[in-house]
Amino acid sequence: MHEVALCQSAFDIIEQHAKQNHAQRVTAVWLELSSVSCIEESALHFCFDIICRDTLAEGSKLHIMTVPAKAWCRDCQCAAKVTQFGTGCPHCGSQNLQIDSSDTMQVKQIEVE
Repeated sequence: MHEVALCQSAFDIIEQHAKQNHAQRVTAVWLELSSVSCIEESALHFCFDIICRDTLAEGSKLHIMTVPAKAWCRDCQCAAKVTQFGTGCPHCGSQNLQIDSSDTMQVKQIEVE
């Protein structure tokens, strides 16, 4: 279950930014997931709640947004966006895509008090 490690990394970022801004409490967090990230949203919610226990983010609302993954078509040499596995290049239909895995999950916004 890689969701635990992802939540811990996200929490580290959240905590760092909250402390830098002298926040007393984190009330909401917005995460952005790649559409081909293989991250189970229900597991992410569960892990996030556990990771945030007894911290300044305990009880914060987790918002998850799914966005298309960035890809590069090796056949037509065009950038593409992929919304699910098995989707071919929108330009030429090729399945020969290189998916950018660097944007699997990002902390996009933090709401603090």
